[in-house]
Amino acid sequence: MAESANNPAPPTDGNFDHQITASLTHLSLGKAKSKFVRTSSIPVLPNGVWTPETVLKTLDERPKENTSSPIPFFHLLERLKTNKREGWRRFEILTGESISDHMYRMAIITMVAPASLTSTLDMNKCTRMALVHDMAELLVGDITPADGVEKDEKHRRERLSMDFLTKKMLGGVDAGVRGEELSKLWWEYEKAETKESVFVHDVDKLELLLQMMEYERSHPEKDLSEFLYVATKVQTPELREWCKELAEEHRLAWEKKGRKSWQVLTPDLELVKDLKLKATLEYYKKEEE
Repeated sequence: MAESANNPAPPTDGNFDHQITASLTHLSLGKAKSKFVRTSSIPVLPNGVWTPETVLKTLDERPKENTSSPIPFFHLLERLKTNKREGWRRFEILTGESISDHMYRMAIITMVAPASLTSTLDMNKCTRMALVHDMAELLVGDITPADGVEKDEKHRRERLSMDFLTKKMLGGVDAGVRGEELSKLWWEYEKAETKESVFVHDVDKLELLLQMMEYERSHPEKDLSEFLYVATKVQTPELREWCKELAEEHRLAWEKKGRKSWQVLTPDLELVKDLKLKATLEYYKKEEE
């Protein structure tokens, strides 16, 4: 994500960032490897190029396009309730959250933002943006860094999906106004140039950290601490404080287990033997460049 006046680098907090980053070392030194389970909603393409048609032709009942009714669009939204967030599947958490689960809690987080943010941001827009930002995944699926899809290709698929949803599914509804509104919200989030979009990106990271903690509670044998890294990318000071609170909660939980998830060492990608994990860490590294 390019830096700009509206999208500065995360605040410097060397000790916190170092603790979070150092925790990743634990994943490459002496940890039992997780078995990757391929049950993804992302279609495998042995030949050809992905388009919305790749998914639409597989549906039991294809939605009607270019109608004046939003009902076909409403039916298609069900896929957000059934498509899973894929990042957890590598850890054999197969019945976890859906994409809409993730977006719902994000929306609620925006609604309880502190006064220091509600006085400076259009929080109504933030709530709507949270509910729209992953809408393309109802066709694309939740592509993670470990899936081997280049970021440009991921964005191409998502852009085509949003064009289909907002133009072909909603283009005839209310003269296309509603579809255009959704498209603008999605593009604003993608560009991450406004204060509202930067905040929603941070909420996205916060929600992931919350879910990480909850899965470690319900699956005490799992070590999901690699996801702590996203805390170092949060830019909004108020949310950064919440991330610190979660990081401390995580540390105490591991101490209670009699185990350590943090090591005061520098993570070395060459030590990572799990190729899926290595792809994830390399993705994070690219985000810093």
